[in-house]
Amino acid sequence: MAAIDVAGFVADLKDHAVDHGFHVHDERHFVETYSLRQWWEVDLHPEEGCGGPIDLHLALDVDPRVLLAFEDSVLTLPDDADPPDEFHFPLTFTWGLPPLPSGPDLLRLAIDLAGVGGIELPLEVSAIDSFASATDAPERRLSLTARHPVSLAKILVGEESLCEVFDRCLEVSNYLLQECPEWMT
Repeated sequence: MAAIDVAGFVADLKDHAVDHGFHVHDERHFVETYSLRQWWEVDLHPEEGCGGPIDLHLALDVDPRVLLAFEDSVLTLPDDADPPDEFHFPLTFTWGLPPLPSGPDLLRLAIDLAGVGGIELPLEVSAIDSFASATDAPERRLSLTARHPVSLAKILVGEESLCEVFDRCLEVSNYLLQECPEWMT
């Protein structure tokens, strides 16, 4: 029997996202047959951005070696002991925007978003400029990524709270919604 219910955690994660102002649009579950590594992906967007240009992609990477090592650790514990907080799954948040004709200055955006995400949600800002043809102006496509480790020990004892992370994600999404019309003109 598994120490933690990953599918149940993902279902709770989606409910938690809804409680923090997001709409859930899609969920995917991939299993790599050779290694049994799993990815759970959820597509979200902020409630204020229905039909808008901002999408948020959430991905949980489940490494079976980490899960099995955690289960082995839990099985060796006395009944009244808490499991060690040494085992984590990466939870990745990726914001996507359509091509932006007047893309922002990346350094200014990274500085502004550092204040929005704070130390709870450090953000990586990147962009790709693409040219449809050699004579066309470039179109800038922004990508923002944040990573947060999810503690298996906290999931097991029911203490893994992602409230602060989802609040920060909503603030980042709202900031992008506010600034995006200027970038799209």
